[in-house]
Amino acid sequence: MPIPIILPKFGFTLETANIVQWLKRDGDRVRAGDPICEVTTDKVNMEVEAPEDGTLFGLLYQAGDVVPVTEVIAYLLRPGEARPETLPGKPIIQSEPDAATVKPGNGIEHQPNAPGVSMSPLAQRVAAAAKVDPQQLQGSGPKNRVMKRDVESALAQPTGKVRATPAARHLAETSGVDLKQVSGSGPRGRIQSADVQAALAAQPIIISTQPTESPRPGGKETQETADAPTVIKLEGMRRTIATRLQKSFQTAPHVFFDAQIDTAGIDGLRAKLKAREEKLSVTAILVKACAATLLRHPWLNATLDNDEIALWPTANIGVAVALEAGLIVPVVHHAERLTLRDIQASVDKLAGRARSNSLRLNDMADGTFTISNLGMYGVDRFTAIINPPQVAILAVGRTQRSFVSDANDQPMLRSFIQVTLSADHRVVDGAQAANFLQDLRGILEEPALLAW
Repeated sequence: MPIPIILPKFGFTLETANIVQWLKRDGDRVRAGDPICEVTTDKVNMEVEAPEDGTLFGLLYQAGDVVPVTEVIAYLLRPGEARPETLPGKPIIQSEPDAATVKPGNGIEHQPNAPGVSMSPLAQRVAAAAKVDPQQLQGSGPKNRVMKRDVESALAQPTGKVRATPAARHLAETSGVDLKQVSGSGPRGRIQSADVQAALAAQPIIISTQPTESPRPGGKETQETADAPTVIKLEGMRRTIATRLQKSFQTAPHVFFDAQIDTAGIDGLRAKLKAREEKLSVTAILVKACAATLLRHPWLNATLDNDEIALWPTANIGVAVALEAGLIVPVVHHAERLTLRDIQASVDKLAGRARSNSLRLNDMADGTFTISNLGMYGVDRFTAIINPPQVAILAVGRTQRSFVSDANDQPMLRSFIQVTLSADHRVVDGAQAANFLQDLRGILEEPALLAW
């Protein structure tokens, strides 16, 4: 029986993904774990892997198709298994059909081969659509027949079509960015949406209008042109962020709790490690401290999906990372089991992958709590919107110094950070949130407790 390959659900809220390209073709032998196609979600690109060893066949979707999650996208034949004549669901899309598969009346105009050039029907259609001269193509098929891959290879040359995801291509077209001037960070140099956003951020803003009549110097038309805004369509990652956070703030009754935490213990620990030339960020300490505290307060280490509350037995801490294109939240899994050194390495690795648009499926899955630290940006304090389906998020401001009274009522200069816990009041009560912050303060002010 053929093994169905389904499109995984890359996160709690994802409903569809776009197939960017097939990395394997119909009939290719694959091993378990081999990437077979690249898909793009609303934020990052991912690869779908083969679940077992076998032969890939029955590709049900083409590059550019939008596919619902959990849909079957292809099949695998186990070693020695015969190819079936039919499959349930959609008709099989052959990766390189022969002439017999292109029948009159199927809505596709048949393009005859160019003189002296043997081409597959699919290659003919692709070449015709892209206006590629068949005489300039080098065939890689049987008897030097030109296949679809040969046309795509020609289009990918510097003088042809630039390799880019559909989302990146659309963004470039709407914003006027020349893809030939953009450096791609995706697989094999493919341009991602984040690359186009980075190129946009690096460009000066130039407002250009085409008046029907030449305006007079100093006239009203000149002033109106100078005052014209730059209009950017709300789409891609920015639109996803807007939609999810708007829904979160409208549907989850947010309640906020502030706490001031003395950083003397954190500062002392970091200073000792710095003297040994070892790095330990405040964010890494916060991840470890939150993980330890969440296990004592499971109602904050939870997710809410419709009418079901899931209390998680492990702390998977999301760390918000700011990108030019928007916000992304990779996850440190099982943070309560990791040492501070391991957490620091994980945070650095995830932040690097996020900025290079190379996060993997597991890097963003199953988060149970989120930390958003803006202290390095000089923010004193702020409130954060809960990252659904989680029920709490911790916002962290910068370190501030102020005078407090000691045991003898004498002024003493101390350093503090301000943290704000946002909680979903449908799940978390005020007393639960207050107890969580009290325990978190105790651990952060005595970080040696993290070794227990």
